[in-house]
Amino acid sequence: MIKRPDYLMRLKTALGRSPVTALLGPRQCGKTTLARQLSEHQKSTFFDIESLPDRRRLQNPELMLGSLTDLVILDEIQEMPELFKVLRVLVDRPENQARFLILGSASPEIIKSASESLAGRLEFIELQGFDLSETGTSSWEKLWLRGGFPRSFLADSEEDSLAWREGFIRTFLERDIPQLGINIPSVTMRRFWTMLAHYHGQTWNAAEIGRSMGLSDKTVRSYLDILTGTFMIRQLQPWFENLGKRQVKSPKIFFRDTGLLHSLLDIPNGHNLLGHPKVGASWEGFVLEQALQILHPNAEYFWGTHAGAELDLVFQSGGNRYGIEIKFNEAPTLTPSMRIASSELSLEHLWIIYPGNETYPVMKNITALPLKNLETIREKIK
Repeated sequence: MIKRPDYLMRLKTALGRSPVTALLGPRQCGKTTLARQLSEHQKSTFFDIESLPDRRRLQNPELMLGSLTDLVILDEIQEMPELFKVLRVLVDRPENQARFLILGSASPEIIKSASESLAGRLEFIELQGFDLSETGTSSWEKLWLRGGFPRSFLADSEEDSLAWREGFIRTFLERDIPQLGINIPSVTMRRFWTMLAHYHGQTWNAAEIGRSMGLSDKTVRSYLDILTGTFMIRQLQPWFENLGKRQVKSPKIFFRDTGLLHSLLDIPNGHNLLGHPKVGASWEGFVLEQALQILHPNAEYFWGTHAGAELDLVFQSGGNRYGIEIKFNEAPTLTPSMRIASSELSLEHLWIIYPGNETYPVMKNITALPLKNLETIREKIK
């Protein structure tokens, strides 16, 4: 089992300051395993709301949960959304001593319900699949190909990993989406998801995708929002301010898990990946997610002008602005885009993340940094 100490620490901190903590993420990303690891070190009561016996225990939830005084874990809370109002009543009682950890497969409605019912009482933590700090940097090629879902990453073979991902995609489309109350044929959504795989790393163009599918801009936008709200897709928003240049103002689209991206692009192994036309875009999305999971910036953007200058990631920390450019080659060098971005965005530092082994300066505030050394940025932005 791969330990996840960073997430465990974040959970303990959140539970110490908030009466309710919500751990959200896609199915099978490790929420239940993480909660059980947490419960090993303290007295706790666990409810699996998909389990019929546990649902029976919660027939009178206010009475049942109100009798508990330690950590209470409610898994798959989206199956009983009425519990949010019960939790509000319980945590507002002066005598309440319990702390509640709620686990849910993400959906926009669940987040909305929790935020409204538990305003001021709730802290959200988003859980994704494994990252390099958890798997070890020597496993980066395996993590890139298979993605971070635990059962995909830990599978005995590439064939087993691919089979698990195919099953996940099928279940997501045929069961999970309908359970959210969304009535879209699974064939239609798979076609959209597959088409989106070919747009991975590109600026969103609803009109173009809509024409390809014979659907309106509004309809394909709603499909994109569904996949974003369920943590399948990241819409990376553009950074723009009045700099005197026309700047891109549409988001870039990325799969949050490259294993799923590779399945939908029919990429079964590393050899096929390296020869695929989307290898550069896949690498960009992989490094982007690793950076965001490891660095935890408060907000993240890309930057681009209509004249063609681009920067893959812009974020702020400690009052300073930083940039990351992602390159899939062995010896990246300074480009005009980097020079322009560094100057016009007033970047404190810019890192070029690449799959090599050496860290070296490119110019005064620009450094080429191997992916395996990504965590060193965390120390420099404190």
